[in-house]
Amino acid sequence: MFGFGQRCSDSDNRFCAFLTIRRKTAPLRLSDEELYYTFVFAIIHLYSLKVVVMIKIFTAEKVKDLDRYTIENKPIASIDLVERASTLFVQEFTRRFSKQCRIVVFAGFGNNGADALAVARLLKDESYKVITYLFNTKQHLSPDCLENKRRLIEAGATGFNEVISNFTLPELTGNDIVIDGLFGSGLNKPIEGGFAKLISHINESDACVVSIDIPSGLFGEDNRKNNTEAIIRASLTLTFSFPKLAFLLPENEEFTGKWKVLDIGIHPDIITKTKTPYNLISEDDICKTILPRRKFGHKGLYGHALLIAGSRGKMGAALLASRACLRSGAGLLTTHIPPCGELILQTASPETMLSLDPHPGYYTTLPDVSPYSAIGIGPGLGQQPQTAAGLGDLLRKARTHLVIDADALNIIASDKNLMELIPKRSILTPHPKEFDRLAGESDSGYERLMKAQSLAREQKLIFILKGAYTAICTPGGNIYFNSTGNPGMATAGSGDVLTGIILGLLAQGYEPEAASVVSVFLHGAAGDHAAATHSEESMIAGDIINSLGIAFKQVK
Repeated sequence: MFGFGQRCSDSDNRFCAFLTIRRKTAPLRLSDEELYYTFVFAIIHLYSLKVVVMIKIFTAEKVKDLDRYTIENKPIASIDLVERASTLFVQEFTRRFSKQCRIVVFAGFGNNGADALAVARLLKDESYKVITYLFNTKQHLSPDCLENKRRLIEAGATGFNEVISNFTLPELTGNDIVIDGLFGSGLNKPIEGGFAKLISHINESDACVVSIDIPSGLFGEDNRKNNTEAIIRASLTLTFSFPKLAFLLPENEEFTGKWKVLDIGIHPDIITKTKTPYNLISEDDICKTILPRRKFGHKGLYGHALLIAGSRGKMGAALLASRACLRSGAGLLTTHIPPCGELILQTASPETMLSLDPHPGYYTTLPDVSPYSAIGIGPGLGQQPQTAAGLGDLLRKARTHLVIDADALNIIASDKNLMELIPKRSILTPHPKEFDRLAGESDSGYERLMKAQSLAREQKLIFILKGAYTAICTPGGNIYFNSTGNPGMATAGSGDVLTGIILGLLAQGYEPEAASVVSVFLHGAAGDHAAATHSEESMIAGDIINSLGIAFKQVK
């Protein structure tokens, strides 16, 4: 297995065969120059194929299995795992909230309720004023919940209330902090009846809400059939061990608020053994994947990229993508543009070489693509019929990795036959609306993600779904979520910058999966630095480019 869960590609096999043939036929007859370039290519190629272990994201069903394995093999008693999780929750809570606030804990009858009761006891020990409501409406508590009820009572909790049937909704004010421990991630049907009324009451109050593990009522993955009126709207969610897939989808932001993962010590063996297609990218992953720069390297060693971009009135997109490509380490860049942009590019990006289209205002004619190690197309391209024909020509003739963005995606969406021409393992970078044009409308982020995963697998392409947690969907069915970036990056030209970064890495020899993951992370990290410097409101796409060097230093 190579790269990000992908099997050795045809190009990988050709590379391995090349080395094998060289060893057998002429192990001692290579010239110094041949030896040098063979060695350098080997280093670059193998670095780009590194196996990277990311933060796994498991379904709610699998998390139960992980908990069970941990209890059986650490070994640790279930009640002690609850205590560990609750202790970490309280440590995080006490760093954030004053003892001047009243704490109102709502505990359910299952293991999420067990966590909530333990939290109530530990907060009491920290001298917080705590009122606790345990909902024992079935008159049957889980063993851990029953034990934590006993411990809370023995600790002398004065504000403990067990609700069996009748319940008067308590008044909640802006000075209260609600701790939500009603239902956990195992919930699989919408909440109804009295619990739905309680959740509505909490949501309508001015109290700050902190959820334990997951907001009550929210499913861990697919919420398309859920009742959104019966889901807690938390200001903060402190979740255990792993993020929930639902946390990474835009439709659930109003429920999760800000969230943080607390590591409760799930057994590492079962984490390694348990497969999941979902992963969260970390800085450590990127650090291990960045290719080294050689002391005696030169521009020819780091690739020659071709960017086809720009049209009259949209040359800024071509400029941004060009500058980002060069700032990402490409040795050489040629940008193919209409002549109307020549002065702009030559002045604003003198490091960029130009190829001029015969048409004065937009792209129509494909240049010779044989010299290039990677090709990008789309930023500011326009959607003229001749431009569409030129895109089709590229898709038929390209023999190297492609990154396809913006208007190139919109052209493909208007002529689905072009999708079949896209070379395998090309990288497509749509924002949600662009993807919907390609694959049809989606009612939710979850549905869109599943479509992208399916289309990537069927077409053997890489889809980068841009968003707050940009998702990279690979031909192997894996999905990698980005952990960097901020709302300030929702600005004109930000996507053009990402296209340039991807193109720059592809040109240097990164495998497409690795190029996608590294580019998205660096793009977000540069955006985070730009926001820290300029503010989220004031930053522009050019600030992301100017911060790329800092992002590279950060991960190296």
